[in-house]
Amino acid sequence: MHSGLVNPIDFAQEGRQSGHLAIPYSIDRSPYYQIRVPILRLRNGEGPSLLLIAGNHGDEYEGELQLGRLMRLLDIGKIRGAVTILPMANLPAVMAAKRCSPFDGGNLNRAFPGDPAGTPTARMAHFLEHVLFPAHDVVLDLHSGGTSMAHLPCTLIERQADAARFARAVSLMRAMGAAHAFIADNGPAAPTSMGAAGRAGAIGLSGEFGGGGTVTPETMAFTAGAIDRLLVALGIVQAPVLSRASLPAPPALQLLSLSRHSQGIYANRRGWFEPAVALGTRVAVGDRAGWYHDLERLEQPEEELRFAEGGIVISHRLHCDSQAGDCLIQVAEPIDG
Repeated sequence: MHSGLVNPIDFAQEGRQSGHLAIPYSIDRSPYYQIRVPILRLRNGEGPSLLLIAGNHGDEYEGELQLGRLMRLLDIGKIRGAVTILPMANLPAVMAAKRCSPFDGGNLNRAFPGDPAGTPTARMAHFLEHVLFPAHDVVLDLHSGGTSMAHLPCTLIERQADAARFARAVSLMRAMGAAHAFIADNGPAAPTSMGAAGRAGAIGLSGEFGGGGTVTPETMAFTAGAIDRLLVALGIVQAPVLSRASLPAPPALQLLSLSRHSQGIYANRRGWFEPAVALGTRVAVGDRAGWYHDLERLEQPEEELRFAEGGIVISHRLHCDSQAGDCLIQVAEPIDG
């Protein structure tokens, strides 16, 4: 079925192909407007096929910048197999510096399996799950905390029923070299890219590679290292492409679990959040998490916030000004195995 998305890439073709995925979307300013999403495909003989995605959320920049760089640096003569790069999957959100698309309000990472006749976000999700993901062995979708959250760098996979596929996913996740990782268990119907990758028969890898709506030397190096390590582990390249220094031995991997509402602290009214602990800190039940101020009632003392569960602090809100329902801080449970 035509998805309302024009794809210029022939996945069977050898060599280098570049162009744009085009999503027709009539707007007031331009009745025949197209959302044009850059895409690059490199194929050199038989071998593994890898799809690299960023910009699923528009305000998560480590992946967008590093994949744009990889498009310029990757030499087809030095690869074996195939690499497809989609650095700005939700292009309208990227250009608006927003998490979701300004055209339809679509959150691409909650839009799978999509709709071929739907809004632009739904059409992109449909194309990814039904056309692009099935054409690859492995999918890496790069995320970060976005504009509003600081996040502990980590990698992520979904638990799978197929033991061999799950073991391969764990092996590749370890190869990416993060110190912390999650094995999510959102089920086969999950509306995320990782759920879609599993349904498409690909091994899905993801993670949080920074946050704050910005990049730092540390987050960019972490992202570059993870991409390089994956390319090498798959045998697509023999040496790092993005990393500006030699890759150190990967640290020991600590698995984490985030599965309960009580692992987070949420605002129940308007206020101003002040965190008391840094990302990566190990905390116990009852430890101080931060303070919640009320600048509209200055005669009231700030509210002291304490953790309901122990674990490792993995994220906290960066915007001090908060509303009821906002997640202020989270801890993940360290697990073995």
